[in-house]
Amino acid sequence: MRNDTIAAIATPVGVGGIGIVRISGPEALPVGDRVFRARRGTKLGEAKGYTVHYGEVVHPETGASIDEALALVMRAPASYTREDVVELHCHGGPLPLRLVLEAVLAAGARLAEPGEFTARAFLNGRIDLAQAEAVADIICAQTEASLRLAQMQLKGRLSEKIRALREALVALAAELEVGIDFPEDDIPELTPPELAARLEEVIRGIEKLIAGGKQGRILREGLPTVILGKPNVGKSSLLNALVGERRALVTDVPGTTRDVIEEVVNIRGIPVRLLDTAGIRETSDLVERLGVEATKERLGEAELVLFMLDAERGWEGDDAEILALCQGRATLVLVNKLDVGRKLTVKEAEELCPGRRVIGLSVKEGWGIEALEEAIAEMVYGGAGTGEYASVSNIRHLKALEAARENLKGALEAARKGFTLDVISTAVRASLNELGKITGEAVDEEVVEHIFHDFCVGK
Repeated sequence: MRNDTIAAIATPVGVGGIGIVRISGPEALPVGDRVFRARRGTKLGEAKGYTVHYGEVVHPETGASIDEALALVMRAPASYTREDVVELHCHGGPLPLRLVLEAVLAAGARLAEPGEFTARAFLNGRIDLAQAEAVADIICAQTEASLRLAQMQLKGRLSEKIRALREALVALAAELEVGIDFPEDDIPELTPPELAARLEEVIRGIEKLIAGGKQGRILREGLPTVILGKPNVGKSSLLNALVGERRALVTDVPGTTRDVIEEVVNIRGIPVRLLDTAGIRETSDLVERLGVEATKERLGEAELVLFMLDAERGWEGDDAEILALCQGRATLVLVNKLDVGRKLTVKEAEELCPGRRVIGLSVKEGWGIEALEEAIAEMVYGGAGTGEYASVSNIRHLKALEAARENLKGALEAARKGFTLDVISTAVRASLNELGKITGEAVDEEVVEHIFHDFCVGK
């Protein structure tokens, strides 16, 4: 990390009541004094931490007034970055913000890179890597459940669990090293049953985190869900009903939907990424045929399929072909138009789609939607209620946990087969390294740079 002073606009691009230019680094206070004139003559370099000062921002070279502003002073180490920080709160128009930032850069600061403020918070030890990633998750959260999960991670809930697992492995690794380095000394050795029990305990802890990982990842990234069915079964109407507005064109003409329409819908706290697709059927229409192919491609991305049937038209040959496409995927079968049709009942659909949950509904009349939402929530939460027990939501963390578990399973197998302590110790230390990747104790600079590169500038 460069030990210089950085600055960036910390508020979104666009027109707003207030805009913020953030400055952090060893020269933050002198830079602030070069561009800020307090109404009462106070120098920011002499101000106490956590104080606010009213005045104006001026250009450091010409002295020309740019905007009236409030200057917030936060002194190291009691700041977001653990460095001296100055924030200039001015009017939120794009022009005044740009001019204020240009003045700050002219006064000696450097334009911050994406995520550099949070990177400094991590590198200066205020937060660990998992907490740093939670900052980005909070900004991008799409539902209250995903926001709560990110907030728990920022507070260190996941980090605490990882540290507890690492402490257990560090203690075990130390005892193994003693047995390796001082085999002839009168030091009590770990018995094979005790070694196996301690390895199994850590493996169980890791597996609990992995088990909640799917739920956490869905809350963070959304649940890719494809609405599938033949033309005119009500797919677009269902999308509109779940979104709460007219998003897709609905007509009585088969094949109206020619492309994939995607919307993110909040269902019981779950960000569901709904994909309304072209109806699947044999067609000579080139554009519609391309839409059908796009549907089949997007099906490969889906973690949930909503397979819609038409109670008015009944079960047809196309339905059997579409059901075959759902093979191996979590699928909810929806029998639509039960308000006007009885050619296909819920019971008959259950017989035709064995092993699938079937829900009867009328999208037009608005009934059955709540039962569908409840079914989706049950599939994601798996009886855990609201997702409050999910700790892992990041695929990077999940992969590290899986690698740590596999290393420990290797150590356990080696212990049971009577391998030497150095073989077991190597596997334990490899597991420690994987867990360290989550919180940042054992992660290389390239990974850190990649993580913060995805942040917005100013955070």
